[in-house]
Amino acid sequence: MTAEALRARTWQLLDILADGRFHSGEVLAQRLGVSRASVFNALVDTAGCGVAVQRVRGRGYRLARPWQPLRRDDILHWLDADGGSFDIEVMPQAASSNSLLLQRAALGAPGGSVVAVELQSAGRGRLGRTWHSGLGNALTFSLLWRFDCGLNALSGLSLAVGVAVVRALDKAGAQGVGLKWPNDIVSAQGKLGGVLIEAQGDMLGPSAVVIGIGLNCHLPESLVRQIDQPACALDELCAELPERNRLLALLLQELATVLRQFVRDGFVPLRDDWERRHIHQGEEIRLCLADGSEVNGIARGVGDSGELRLETGQGMRSFNSGEVGVRR
Repeated sequence: MTAEALRARTWQLLDILADGRFHSGEVLAQRLGVSRASVFNALVDTAGCGVAVQRVRGRGYRLARPWQPLRRDDILHWLDADGGSFDIEVMPQAASSNSLLLQRAALGAPGGSVVAVELQSAGRGRLGRTWHSGLGNALTFSLLWRFDCGLNALSGLSLAVGVAVVRALDKAGAQGVGLKWPNDIVSAQGKLGGVLIEAQGDMLGPSAVVIGIGLNCHLPESLVRQIDQPACALDELCAELPERNRLLALLLQELATVLRQFVRDGFVPLRDDWERRHIHQGEEIRLCLADGSEVNGIARGVGDSGELRLETGQGMRSFNSGEVGVRR
């Protein structure tokens, strides 16, 4: 059996085992039409998927922690009338949903295309950082949106997307979610998620934008040890963790609403909402610039194009890039 075929069988079994119950090797083999030895071989090494499979003689196999698989039909059910706005594909595994959708965009994929990946082997964050996640522990997806305008008219888009994400999380029952400039989704406990925007086109248009979003749903200790900053997950912020298919549908609905408004009016109508959710609004912060220098000042919100405004000893200054830290 090829490595690809073995991976496909492993994913079939993980899908069956998602409920967290014991399933005998005999029943699993019958369901897949394979031998019990094939079942064993497919489940012998699942650590790469970030899951632990328990095997108990006389009872069979089960996952140490159940997970909620993403299912296209369930996402469309939650989208209801909005389902026609999206072309959704759920993939068990891929290197990066953003990279994949960028390739498809170059080949003419329509706006509204969505790729959701259960397990990314090379998930990317801002500034080339690695996005760490395990099976069912996060929601990672990318959305392609096409604009008639050029890239120069898309200033503030990442902040607009942040507003959409927080609005969706509000509806999902998450408490205390805020925004950190330019594109982090955070709470008092740490980083909850992030936005990665990559664009194709020219300054005059048209343009295509791939919006990648990653959100932590649950953070096992094994993942926490890999993350180099304070982090949190939705199960810490919600009285009841939202079902992942419903959560993805909520996010897509809010994204579509905000992106359509952005096309009409730009970022300005969304600025007040962004500033209300800005965790550093009115605080003294430190901005680290690309050349290694630092600027200290009081965060006074953002400008019409999403640039960070700092009140410094030299007056009010605006910045289009940089890494924000709290001044101690």
